[in-house]
Amino acid sequence: MNRRYRLREPERFREARRAGKSWTNPLLVLCVLPNGLNQCRFGFSVSRRLGNAVRRNRVRRRLREIIRLHMAAMGPGWDVVMIARPPASQADFITLETACLALLRRASLLS
Repeated sequence: MNRRYRLREPERFREARRAGKSWTNPLLVLCVLPNGLNQCRFGFSVSRRLGNAVRRNRVRRRLREIIRLHMAAMGPGWDVVMIARPPASQADFITLETACLALLRRASLLS
């Protein structure tokens, strides 16, 4: 995923979590906030509760790839924060992709 589509500022993470709307499932939490830009920006939060650095980075890489594959189908103008829950470290790519896409559809970000 290109860096310009990444959400990097800690303040925007906090704002999306606090003021944005959220949806959940057993693997992920999705927080969405309008950003007023012509593009969506994505941030990923994977806590230490998921396991060691290898597991956390694997979950983060998988989430970035899922978003990269489906970004063309999303509408512009949103800051999206995905928070991985502990069962996400045990899930395979297909299961994680299904959960992620279901949340994006529930949030009306995917067509």
